[in-house]
Amino acid sequence: MAERKPFVGGNWKMNTNRTSGSDLARGVVDGLLTVDGVEAAVFPPFPYLLTIRSILRDRGSSVRLGAQDVYFQNDGAFTGEVSLAMQKDCGVQQVLVGHSERRHVLGEKDELINKKLRTVLEGGLVGVLCVGETLDERLAGHQDIVCSRQVRTGLAEIPGSMIDRLVVAYEPVWAIGTGKTATPQDAQDAHAQIRSQLSRLYGAELAARIRIIYGGSLKPDLAADMFAQPDIDGGLVGGASLNAGDFVAICKAAAAAGKSK
Repeated sequence: MAERKPFVGGNWKMNTNRTSGSDLARGVVDGLLTVDGVEAAVFPPFPYLLTIRSILRDRGSSVRLGAQDVYFQNDGAFTGEVSLAMQKDCGVQQVLVGHSERRHVLGEKDELINKKLRTVLEGGLVGVLCVGETLDERLAGHQDIVCSRQVRTGLAEIPGSMIDRLVVAYEPVWAIGTGKTATPQDAQDAHAQIRSQLSRLYGAELAARIRIIYGGSLKPDLAADMFAQPDIDGGLVGGASLNAGDFVAICKAAAAAGKSK
């Protein structure tokens, strides 16, 4: 297996304010001071990027700053959107693209997601491409078809030379905020299928270097079993990332799993 450093991202979504977000960031930084072997990132809401960046810098932390979305144009009359240049000016290093809520709540299509991902990767940042099936798609047995399509269209016109800045997050939409949880084997099967699709696009050698992470309501008590699977390289954490102790515990589980693989 190619060496893949575990990645854990904390997606705060539309939560926190300046005070609570600052406290959360400090808790994450302090909790990870002695933890190595994992790449950790936090994705706060846009208004607090500079505040969180300042905390990460002041404490000399290796925790990366991420943004939850991006627009594919550099500038112009696009009210409410935030360009990659603006994000880079705020210290952003990683960007989520195609999160399930962007797809299924806000109606983003594969083609728009591809434009956004190309913008991020061409701009030199890490792009986290989120893919995953809904409950109806899973019940119909279409999970592999859906994930393959989202990977294929999301990566259209993206060359292999940019792949080292790519992370793929598998998000079973049916397991987000529903109380349902994918088993480690469910998740491994989906991750292996995604890696197979990546291999068809870029060849086995490049595909083996791409980190694929799990993003379906991941909690500390399940993290170790998830990360022990051969194709699961970390997690994209939602609700649990709003508790510094829980997020740090997940990061520690990823670091331990990475060292044992």
